[in-house]
Parts: sequence; structure tokens; C-alpha cells
Amino acid sequence: MKIVIAGAGEVGSHLAKMLNSELNELTVIEANEQRLNQLAETADIIPVHGNPTSIETLKRAGVENSDLFISVSPAQEQDLNLTSAMLAKKLGSKKVTARINNDEYLTYENKLLFTELGIDLLFYPEMIASNEIFDLLNQTGTAEYMNFANGALQLAVFRLDEDAPVVDKRFSGLEFFNRESPFRTVAVSRNGETILPRKDFIFKENDLVFVISKKEGLKEASRYSGRDSFQVNKVMIIGGGRIGELVARKLEKDRDIDVIKIIEHKPERCEYLSDVLDKSLIVNGDGRNLDLLMEEDLRDFDAVVAVTSSSEANILACVAAKRVHVPKTIAEVENIEYINLAENMGVDAVINKKLITAGRIFRFTLSNKIRSIKCLNGSNAEVLEYIANPGSDITKGKIKDIRFPKDAIIGGLIRGNEGIIAHGDTIIKPYDRVVVFALPSALNKVNKFFV
Repeated sequence: MKIVIAGAGEVGSHLAKMLNSELNELTVIEANEQRLNQLAETADIIPVHGNPTSIETLKRAGVENSDLFISVSPAQEQDLNLTSAMLAKKLGSKKVTARINNDEYLTYENKLLFTELGIDLLFYPEMIASNEIFDLLNQTGTAEYMNFANGALQLAVFRLDEDAPVVDKRFSGLEFFNRESPFRTVAVSRNGETILPRKDFIFKENDLVFVISKKEGLKEASRYSGRDSFQVNKVMIIGGGRIGELVARKLEKDRDIDVIKIIEHKPERCEYLSDVLDKSLIVNGDGRNLDLLMEEDLRDFDAVVAVTSSSEANILACVAAKRVHVPKTIAEVENIEYINLAENMGVDAVINKKLITAGRIFRFTLSNKIRSIKCLNGSNAEVLEYIANPGSDITKGKIKDIRFPKDAIIGGLIRGNEGIIAHGDTIIKPYDRVVVFALPSALNKVNKFFV
């Protein structure tokens, strides 16, 4: 697949490394030559130095023959992203996608307008991140969460505390290891390694356990992790940037939320937030200052969301919150190397815009039968939702008989409005929506089962 990426910033560079394989020919356009050269040293790309809104530059990058054009310059360069994407489509690129920073463009009418202009997908990383944070505040026992078909099936990730009932227990000896269970453990991440557990697998403290569950099974699954869900009524947001603002907007519409407090160090940003938010209390101060947080009654909050521009500050703020027994902490961690560190330091959930964005875009490089894909924190695996095509290999027998890749597992499927947990004897039918947990080595093999 020929892919052209416009922008070698954090998101563009991560995408280039993620899409880097023998199956893809990658070209990256970047006006900053130093940034472009740094990426070229770590990824197998064709570097093109220049402005992505220049037709001459786009032609040098070969967009007229490209399968996918990704315009992913930093958020403040939204107009550049939109212009380069529209030009790439007119020049012949089959699919184009652009990063934006304006949620107005995501309304149904406006998305239709941009589709007519040739842009196949608009993505707003900060909006996607805020949606994930809001979901995590509603699913407080989980470290990560995703639902399929309005919750008919759900992905939940649990970190095992030392007193979790399953610690030091064999997988096959647990009561949920049966076909009647409303949930299924599909993977475990331990010390950065992702494991697809077999019958003799033994759970350990600090394991991240990935579970596919029916709606009614999520509470039971959380019981095994030792972390029960609870109601969040008071939320402290540290960092009043785009993500902090978007989270606050969502929380203000939630009837169960009594108190929203935002700690923001820029006075002009505080004034803006005071104007646009109705129910949130805005405090001008440094979220890294523990004395300030204690003065603002940190210990009385049910949840702390740390979304400043500093990964280190976000981690430390959440660690401080855990020390005074705040039940739920969520940190934005943009340095991927820090994700495991944050989790090992006790942060309950981690948000990373690069991984979120990569999942949205990665879908375009795979089968048209993929409805959604999520790149997971704490794991190198992806969760994909496919539609089973009539006549495809996935529909040609029981799961145990079709030689499905061993480095992937089918967690469940949605048939009509019903969620079904998958097992070896399950037969997938045409048009079922199938949830697959796959390691990177399996992605292309899994894809072939659905085409």
C-alpha cells in the first residue's frame, strides 16, 4: 500500500513507525528538514522536504498514485491539513484524512460537506481523548474501556491488585473459564509483553487483563480484578487545555456530577474557561504544586484527570492524588515510553493521543470490512471490529476448525442486537460484527479471513 503522510510531528512520526512494514511504501512530507531527517533515521520512509500545500511538493511525493494520504500536522495547522488533503484527493489519492481542532466540523452536516470536498475522514485527537476519559469516569473500575454496538459487547482492561481474587490462580481453574460465562479474558499484558492466555496460564499481581464482556458481565468481571466500580460525583481536572475543556463540557451535562474544578496555570486561559464553561470552578495555579492541590481539597475528590502538556507533571499529579486516596486517576501521557512507568506507579488509566489517532487511521490500511480499531495502552496489540463478509473464510466452519491465527483471538460477536461471547464451537455467520484481539504479527493474516 502506498501511503503519504504530511507532517512529521509527534502523531505523524508515530504513525510512520506504526505503518512501517514490507507491505507499505511510506512517504513523509515535512517542511522542517531537521524533523524529517530524524524520522528518516528511525523509520523506512521516503522523505520529501517541502510544504504539503504545494502542488509541486505533493507531486514529488507521488500522491497521484497513493492509496492513502494522511494530513497530520500539529493541531494549530488545521487549515494546512484540510488544504493539503483536498489537493491530494484532486491529484488522485484514493483516500485522504485530515487532522482538525474544531469540533464544529464533526457535526453530521459539516462532515457531509467535507466528504463532498473529497476528505474521507476528519479526526480530532483531543475530542477522541476526551471521549475516552469520559467513558473511563463512567467505568471507574477499568484502566481502559471500549464498547461495541451501544454496549452489546464491551472491552474492559483491569489491573490486578495484590488482593485481586485471581492472583496466583490458574486460568483453567477459575469459574469464568467456561462457555456459560458472560465475559472472556482475551489477553494479559505483563512487563510490556502481551500474552494470549492458555489453560495453564497463571495470573500475577499488576497484570493488565483484557476482557471482552456482555453488558451484564462487566460487573462480574471487575469483581475478579478486585476493583469495583463506584459513582463519580466530584472531578478535579489538572490542565485547562483543549482536552481539559472538552472533558469539562461533557461533565457539565452529566446530572451525577456535583463538582468540577479545573486547575490551569495560564491566567488568560482561565479567563477563557470562565467565559465558556457554566458549572466548572476555575482555579489559576500550578497543578504540579501539591500544596495548592491540597488547599483545593484534593483528597475530597472522586477522580483526578491530569491533562497538562507535560506527561511527567500528569503522572506526578496522579501519584500525589493516589497517596491521599483519590479513587480514580487518569493521566494524559504522550511519551509512549512513560506509559508502563505511569501504570506501575499506580495511575489507574492512561490516555495517549498518538495511539488513539493511530487506531482511527490504521483502519484505512486494512479491510473495508473493519468498523473500528483501537490501539491499546500497555500492549502492542489492537482490538478490531470486523463485519463478516458472505463467503469469507471466517464463516466457513467452527472457530476451532478454520485455522484462525494463533497470535489473535476472537473475543465475541454481535448478531443483530445480541452480544455473544465466542468459543471454539462458535460459528460466525455473514454480517456478524466480530471483535478480534490481535498482535501485530497477526493483523494481515486476520484481515484475509474477512475479505
